Amino acid sequence: MPSDPIVAHLAAQPGIQKVPSPKLTLFVKRAFLDADACAALVAMIDAARRPSTISDFNGDAAFRTSETCDLPHADPLVARVDATIAAFTGLDPLHGEPLQGQRYAVGQEFKPHTDYFEPNGVDYARYCSVAGNRTWTAMIYLNVPEAGGATRFKAVDKTVQPEPGKLLCWDNHRPDGSLNPATIHHGMKVRAGTKYVVTKWYREKPWGW
Repeated sequence: MPSDPIVAHLAAQPGIQKVPSPKLTLFVKRAFLDADACAALVAMIDAARRPSTISDFNGDAAFRTSETCDLPHADPLVARVDATIAAFTGLDPLHGEPLQGQRYAVGQEFKPHTDYFEPNGVDYARYCSVAGNRTWTAMIYLNVPEAGGATRFKAVDKTVQPEPGKLLCWDNHRPDGSLNPATIHHGMKVRAGTKYVVTKWYREKPWGW
């Protein structure tokens, strides 16, 4: 039995699949959101998207080429998705960052990266001084691009294909609490069409809503 209460909570959810790897804790749940919710979120992302950014710029201007949208928590749909993620994962909603949307057009990608902030990074204090580092990631695909756009977890050679409403959820730490570099993942290039996702990150401490 998993000792981590979040892992135990997730493992007990109906329809959940746990990727069988000792290197990272990764869950997949198909049809987490319905088609109407996915379509409405896509429209919200299209209406407010802007170029994505990264912390600790590494000199590669093509490292992350997607567009990003901050989704308004006061919107009833966004609030419902937020609450649904928290209830499903068992994570404390007060520790969650605001829900974000991302859009990937043809040729756009997010090269292999981890979601946590490197403690020795130049931007660590800027991003982590209040709420601490990221703990869990929950990402939901909203559509299927015509080609490409999969998410590849390099360390375990696991590639997840986009599917409307599919949830990916992973722990950015090892069971001992240390940051887990095996969570490195690649938002692979979209080769045809457009990919939309929403992402929810959780922190060590309350976000400060």
